[in-house]
Amino acid sequence: MLKRTLLLIAITAQTVCAQTKSKVTVTDLTRIKQVGGIEISPDGQRAVYILTTIEANPDQKEEYDYKTHIYLTDLKPGDTKALTRGPESARQATWSPDGKRIAFVRTIKAKSQIFVMPLDGGEAWQLTNSTYGATTPLWSPDGKRIAFTSGVGMAQMLTDSLLNPSKNGPSWSLEKPGFVNNNFVKVDKKVKPNPDGSLAEIRAYLNKDVEDKKAKVINRLNFQGEFTTEPDITFSHLYVIDVAENATPKPLTRGFASYQAANWLPNGQGLLAVTDRDSLKHPDREQDNAIVFVSSDASGKQNVVLGESGKSYGAPEISPDGKQLAFLVSPSEGVNFPSIGLATLNGTSASNPQLVTFDRAAGNLVWTATSTAAKGKKTTTEYAIYFTANSNGGAPLYKLNPVTRQVAQLTDFESGVTNFDIVGNRVVLAKTEVTNPSELYVTDGIAKSQTKVSNHNDWVAQRQLSFPEKHTFKNSIGQDVEYWIVRPVNFQAGKKYPLLLNMHGGPTAMWGPGEQSMWHEFQYMASQGYGIVYANPRGSGGYGLNFQRANIKDWGTGPAEDVLTAATAAAKEAWVDTTRQVITGGSYAGYLTAWIVAHDNRFKAAFAQRGVYDLTTFLGEGNAWRLVPNYFAYPWTPEAKVLDANSPYTFVQNIKTPLLIKHGENDLRTGPIQSEMMYKSLKILGKQVEYVRMPGATHELSRTGNVRQRIDRILRIYEFFERYIGPDSQVLTQK
Repeated sequence: MLKRTLLLIAITAQTVCAQTKSKVTVTDLTRIKQVGGIEISPDGQRAVYILTTIEANPDQKEEYDYKTHIYLTDLKPGDTKALTRGPESARQATWSPDGKRIAFVRTIKAKSQIFVMPLDGGEAWQLTNSTYGATTPLWSPDGKRIAFTSGVGMAQMLTDSLLNPSKNGPSWSLEKPGFVNNNFVKVDKKVKPNPDGSLAEIRAYLNKDVEDKKAKVINRLNFQGEFTTEPDITFSHLYVIDVAENATPKPLTRGFASYQAANWLPNGQGLLAVTDRDSLKHPDREQDNAIVFVSSDASGKQNVVLGESGKSYGAPEISPDGKQLAFLVSPSEGVNFPSIGLATLNGTSASNPQLVTFDRAAGNLVWTATSTAAKGKKTTTEYAIYFTANSNGGAPLYKLNPVTRQVAQLTDFESGVTNFDIVGNRVVLAKTEVTNPSELYVTDGIAKSQTKVSNHNDWVAQRQLSFPEKHTFKNSIGQDVEYWIVRPVNFQAGKKYPLLLNMHGGPTAMWGPGEQSMWHEFQYMASQGYGIVYANPRGSGGYGLNFQRANIKDWGTGPAEDVLTAATAAAKEAWVDTTRQVITGGSYAGYLTAWIVAHDNRFKAAFAQRGVYDLTTFLGEGNAWRLVPNYFAYPWTPEAKVLDANSPYTFVQNIKTPLLIKHGENDLRTGPIQSEMMYKSLKILGKQVEYVRMPGATHELSRTGNVRQRIDRILRIYEFFERYIGPDSQVLTQK
C-alpha cells in the first residue's frame, strides 16, 4: 500500500511538472539523433563517433533523408564538434595507430570509397577508387596500410583476373539443371544472339535478355534480398592498400567465397576473418562458419584457425599482445544464440578453445589492457574483454576476466548501451534510456559514474514523458515473464484510459526501458492518452537459452498466453477502461496479433504489421524462411501438421475483431503474399478489415525506412484505433 501511495505522489508531482512541457508529437521522430560508431583515440584522450540524423530533403517537400556524419570529442561535457558536413554522409571512422589521422567511408558516384583525414589540419583526401567500392577500413598496426572490404558480383568474379585468375566458375555447383561442372558459365563471345538461330545463338540471346534486365534466371536457394530478388551472389573480398595517394589496392582473398569481420594481428603479418567452413559447398547451403588467417602479403595464403562441423564461428577479437583470441560460436542450425569463446593464439593458429559460462547473447567484444605491473625484470599486463548483451529489458555493459572467465555486469537493466569503445580504463558509450533516446557518455572501467558528453537530444527535456513500471509473473511452464505498464501522459487519478497491448517481433527480440527502437512510438501513444502494456513472452531474447527455446513448435498458444496474462494484469489497474482495449505488433508480432484476435475477442481493434500468417507460404516467400524448419518442420515431412496448427490463417474465419493489415510492397523478409491472403479471406468473409500497402517499403519500415512512411505507420495505428475507441467511435462504427 505504501509503495502504491508513493507511486501516486510521484506521478502527481510528475504531472504538475509536465504541465510546463509539451507532449511528444509524431514529427518528433525527425528530431531524434542516434549516436554510434564510437572509437577512442589510441591515447584515450579523444573519440570519434557517428551521428545519424533525419534531415528535410531540400528538393522534395515533406520528404526526409538520413544523414550520418563524423563527430570528434575531447570527452568533456558539451565538447563535441562535427568533422564532416554537407549532403554526402560519412561513416565508419577509425583512428590511425599514431592518432593523427582517421580513415572513413563516403559514397562517391554511388560507390563507397575510403577517405583519409589528417586531424592537425587539412582536407580529407580520397584513398580508394575501387570499381567494387570499399568499406570497413582497418589500419595496419604500423599505420602504413589499410585493409578494406569490397563486394564483388558473380559476373564480375567470372572476369576478374586478380580475384579469379583461371576465369572459371566456382568449385561448388551453381545448381543449374541439366548442366554439369558449371560449364555453362563460359560464354563464347563470338556467338551472336539470335532468337531464330542455333541452340548456341538462342542461349546467347537468352543471356542478352538477362544482361538487359528483361529476365531474371534464378538457380540459388537464398534468392530473396531485403527489397528485391537477387539471382546472383555477391562476394565480400579483403583488399589492402598503402596509405598514399594514387596507391593501387591488392586483393588478399580470392575465389568464390566471402570474408567478413576481419581484424589485424598485432604483428601486421595478416588478419583473422570469418568465411564459410566448407569451400566446396554452395554458400547458400553452407551454415558453418570458420575463422581463418589471411596473409597480408597478397600471396593468398590462408589457414583455418577455428572451424568445426555443425558450428558457426565469428567475431574474432585478438588481444593486444596477440596471444589470446576471443570469439563467438553457436550451433549452425536450430534456435540458439552465440556463446563467448576464448582460445590461445599461436601466430596463425589457435589452441585450447573454451566457452565462457554466460546465458545471454553477447556481442561487440572489445579487448583492453586494464593494468600493467613490473615484477622483477618482467612486466605483466592484465587484460579484460568488454561486451554488451540484451538482458531483462536492457542492454548492459559487461566485463569478462579472460583468466577466471568470470563475467561482471557493469550497467543496469533500465538503460541500453547501444555502442561503446574502451582504451585502458576509459570507456566511451552511447546509451539509450527513457529520459533520452541517445547520448554519448564517458566513464571508467567499472562504469559506475557516467558523465554525459553530448547534447544531441536535449530537446527531449522539454517533453512530457511517461515512465514504464516493471512487473513480473510466472507463466504456465514455470518461467518468470517480465512486462511493463506505461501510463498515459498527464495521467489523472480517477480518469479512465484505453489500453494498448503492443508486442515485439523476432520472435527473439526483447523490449524494455533499455531498448531503443520503441522509444518514440511508446511516448507518442502515451501522449495521445493511451496506456500501454508490453511483455517479453516465452521465446524472447534476453532471458537465457531455455527461455528463448520455449516457443519451439509453439508460436501461438504459449506466447499468446504470456502477453494476454500481462494485458489482463494491466487491465486490473483502476485507470484502465476495459471496454477500450486494442492490440498491435509487427513481424512475428504481426503473426501474434492475428493469432490472438483469431482466439480472443477482448480487443476492440487490431493492427497487424508486416506479419507472417501462413507458415507454409512463408517458407517460399520470405528470406527468413529458415525460421520454419528451425522452429517447426518442413511442409513435406510427417510433422508438417504443426505448420497449419500454428498458422493464424488456419483460424481466419474466427476473427471478429476489426483488423488493419499493413505490409511493405518490397518486404522480402516475411513477404507480402500472406497479408494479401489474410485481407482477401477476411473480405470474402465480410469482416471489418482494411489493408495498407507501403510502396517501396521493406521489412525495416518502422526503423530505417522512408521517414514519411514511418510517420504514416504510427498515425495509422492511432487513427484506426480511434475509429473504435475514440470519442467518435460510435458514429464511425455505425457507418
